[in-house]
Amino acid sequence: MVAKTETEESGALDTVKLVAAVVLLIAGIAQFYYFEGESLLYRVLGLLGFVVLAGFVVYTTRLGRNVWGFAKDARAEVRKVIWPTRQETMQTTLMVVVMVFVMGIMLWLIDMVLRWGILVLTGQGG
Repeated sequence: MVAKTETEESGALDTVKLVAAVVLLIAGIAQFYYFEGESLLYRVLGLLGFVVLAGFVVYTTRLGRNVWGFAKDARAEVRKVIWPTRQETMQTTLMVVVMVFVMGIMLWLIDMVLRWGILVLTGQGG
């Protein structure tokens, strides 16, 4: 019973934090256009400040921590990938280009034969 109440309170607090983050983002966009007479650099820095602040607020929620954990796990998985060498990449690309060319010629020949057959059947060709 106690754990359920604590989870509900945490969920409500997380919702409030997420709404606050959205409000911060809207405030950042509003300040960007409100101060249009100022330098673009200052406006962008102000917008980035609001984005960082909203990101910090989102990170304090359970959803934010889950997303951050997912991003860290994804980065770890990308590091495990064995990337092909330049030579392997060039050879694979060349094989793809050759196969596309060969298939193009084959489909063109099949199309010509089918066209000839249809012309013969309809009496329009020799």
